[in-house]
Amino acid sequence: QLQLVESGGGLVQPGGSLRLSCAASGLSLDMYTVGWFRQAPGKEREFVAAINWSGGSTYYGDSVKGRFTISRDNAKNTVYLQMNSLKPEDTAVYYCAESRSSTYSTGTRFGSWGQGTQVTVSS
Repeated sequence: QLQLVESGGGLVQPGGSLRLSCAASGLSLDMYTVGWFRQAPGKEREFVAAINWSGGSTYYGDSVKGRFTISRDNAKNTVYLQMNSLKPEDTAVYYCAESRSSTYSTGTRFGSWGQGTQVTVSS
């Protein structure tokens, strides 16, 4: 049983930064591709970023390219999302999820999901 817990969300001003963490328990993350997603009220779930097993390959949604960075520390069983230059439209609940696929593609299916962490960008 793989369980994921997101943390690090909060209230920040436009242009500010946050670092989100996705901590795993029950199983090791070292054989999983991990993705970050977000969902705002009234909107569809949106892909944010993903990182493969080794951490050597990353992928970002168009809306966050150049601003967000995904990384992982398998020794800590944790994946991170560094968010810079935050905009009000980044406001959403952010979720992490796992896939047994070795790399990310548009067809990758994700299984276990965390409970989410709220990110609010407002002045």
